[in-house]
Amino acid sequence: MMFESKIRAHLSRGEPALAFCCHLTDPAVHELVGLMGFDAIWFDMEHHVYTLEKAQDLIRAARIGAGADALVRPAAGEYKRMMRMLEAGAQAVLYPRCSGAAEAREVVRSMKFPPLGERGLDGGNRDMPFCHMDTNAYIKAANEQTVLFCQIETPEGLDAAEAMLDVEGVDGLFFGPTDYSMEAGIPGQMDHPMIDDAVRKIADAARRAGKHWGAPCNAERAKKLLDLGATMLCTGADIIMVKMGMQRTQEEFGSLGFKFDNVLERRKKQLEEQYG
Repeated sequence: MMFESKIRAHLSRGEPALAFCCHLTDPAVHELVGLMGFDAIWFDMEHHVYTLEKAQDLIRAARIGAGADALVRPAAGEYKRMMRMLEAGAQAVLYPRCSGAAEAREVVRSMKFPPLGERGLDGGNRDMPFCHMDTNAYIKAANEQTVLFCQIETPEGLDAAEAMLDVEGVDGLFFGPTDYSMEAGIPGQMDHPMIDDAVRKIADAARRAGKHWGAPCNAERAKKLLDLGATMLCTGADIIMVKMGMQRTQEEFGSLGFKFDNVLERRKKQLEEQYG
């Protein structure tokens, strides 16, 4: 029997799901996240450089013990690659920079089996698993359990939010504030009114459609998103937490007289002086 999606289970009950973002590629990190009870791990394969083979190993590690869903983000236009991500064991797709309903339909066509889509069937992979299910049962289970969020990262995408939600097979929308801020001409200004306005428009569109929405956040931001009805949140980043831990160690040992030649800080200051 294929794994049931934790994200799908939460959404079906009207509860929020929480994913943790992993940048590091040690399977032990993904195993730890799953064992600690997070609902999902965000695999950002739009930006990260590891292969599908490596992703499969990490997804396998994430499922050990209590297990965590794999929420995979391909690059825009990588429709056929999504099928292989699902075959590797991913339960959910976060499709980036979606421009409108036509693109959303193409994503559904690639990740869902007929009659909803046109996904090809292999079966000799871990999501069936390994030719061990009745084909009809597998197709129905896969179509029901796989989750799709289309990501709003441009003003064009925001204008098409309602049209995306009208596409059968789209479970919800996911806001990408960083790319949106650049496209909107306010790079990096996460507290700008245009960001809040975009969030409200997405929340309103999802509520009218009876579907879901979410965004990346910290705990403080999460409270505001939850109050607006968000049900798919992503937080953290293992590499940031490692960096923060090392910074804290340097602060503690700095008080004891230790000195650190922090190259990152030097480069930061140089770039700020040159371009700031």
